[in-house]
Amino acid sequence: MPFVHLKQIEKHYESDADCVIALNKLELAVEEGCFLGVMGPSGSGKSTLLTILGGLCHPTNGKILVDDIDVYGLSSEKRADFRREYLGFVFQSFNLIPYLTALENVMLPLAVKKMPVAEKKQRAIEVLGRVGLSHRVGHLPNQLSGGEQERVAIARALVNEPPLILADEPTGSLDIATSREIMDLFKQLNEEGQTIIMVTHNDENRPYFDRTVVLRDGAIDSDSARAPKAVAQAG
Repeated sequence: MPFVHLKQIEKHYESDADCVIALNKLELAVEEGCFLGVMGPSGSGKSTLLTILGGLCHPTNGKILVDDIDVYGLSSEKRADFRREYLGFVFQSFNLIPYLTALENVMLPLAVKKMPVAEKKQRAIEVLGRVGLSHRVGHLPNQLSGGEQERVAIARALVNEPPLILADEPTGSLDIATSREIMDLFKQLNEEGQTIIMVTHNDENRPYFDRTVVLRDGAIDSDSARAPKAVAQAG
């Protein structure tokens, strides 16, 4: 059984004038442990797909199953619980709180957890070490480089140990060298067993993916697996 299964997903945006079809009867099955890249031209439905996958935007039609859970069959409260337990989000804009340190930013998703503060702090320190930022835990976002801020954002997504990471253009604002460092980190996390679905417009990221889906006009235009050793060749 696929870990993530989208069944006949449609998303329509209606106005007085017309109806825009962002996703058109999209079918997608993703296995646990996959590093999936979602690509396509502007307006193809990439971000809409990620938003719906994240339980943030109800599809017009269709069903989404994650670990056999019907995401939009849940109440709003249960869906919020689902997001906390199952999903980690990484965004292009980092979305870090500017007046909190790297450590405090990473601890934020643990705020609702019933666990001692010392344990929350220790877990955040451990995950910052996992992304190579043990030496920057006390720094504010404006004291960090773009790549370091992205690593903090990744650590924040990982701190709850979610089975699924959703990443929206995480290298979009980074230079080429830093983008490769971040993609290397995502690939390392994937090789450790993390399931990742990443939306990107950057074709240079394609060799990192186990599988690449290209969207066009809200539907899958192509679906291909990565050739063996492609990442090593890319690096």
